[in-house]
Amino acid sequence: MDAYREIIYAVSDRIATISLNRPEERNVYTVRMADELAHAFDRADQDDDVRVVVLTGAGEHFCAGLELSISELDTPDDPDGGDWAEPAGRCSMRIFAMNKPVIAAIRGAAVGAGATIILPADYRLAATDARFGYVFSRRGIYAEGASAWFLPRLVGMGCAMDWMISGRAFDAAEALSAGLVHSVYEPEQLLDKAYQLARTIIATTAPVSVAVIRQMLYRMSALDSPYPVQRLDSRLAAGAVQNPDAQEGFASFRQRRSPVFPGRVSTDLPDGLPWRSE
Repeated sequence: MDAYREIIYAVSDRIATISLNRPEERNVYTVRMADELAHAFDRADQDDDVRVVVLTGAGEHFCAGLELSISELDTPDDPDGGDWAEPAGRCSMRIFAMNKPVIAAIRGAAVGAGATIILPADYRLAATDARFGYVFSRRGIYAEGASAWFLPRLVGMGCAMDWMISGRAFDAAEALSAGLVHSVYEPEQLLDKAYQLARTIIATTAPVSVAVIRQMLYRMSALDSPYPVQRLDSRLAAGAVQNPDAQEGFASFRQRRSPVFPGRVSTDLPDGLPWRSE
């Protein structure tokens, strides 16, 4: 991809920060932004020097929704006949597939696409000024970004129904109470708290373990039986006995020191993970 125009990508201290960068338009979402986001998450996922991604917005708002006309969408004549994907899903599904944890730091407006692309993040931290809205019913369109799958898993079917059917806006306190966000901070503290969380993950966890556990939760928690999950648990446990990460994890615990895990996501994911063939 050419140089990013609508996002900023920066890496420091093993943290990749991806910022929506149209602050003068409240970071409204475009097709180009969608493709740049997907590319940036792919870039972070392939970089072993990146351990955590922080997703945020430049300025006072995260994302005020979609800024598109029908012509800009460039929709195909037969949506079922190819690989075309709507713009919010281009980002949300790439986050879903990540091997690295993603922390969304949200302030101001998080509406429409701005409320859906955060759903697959591992953590959602909000500022006290954050306002959310799944406004599709008020625009005569439909839920996007696979939000009809993600949202009920986070907040329950009743709450998801209320927010999506009514299309009403709600504040950070309601989002926290429902479980949409993990914590709420003053706007000037938000990014510092996100980076503090990222540094803790980097200092204390094994990147390969995080990658596998993250995908296990997403891919297997919705199965109708625990037996396939336990079979995978058993295969992974059998292979972990001689795993250098496991040896380091137990050794550092016994020696009361910080771990230095040698495993790399690019080369050391276990064999036989059922979703790796996708």
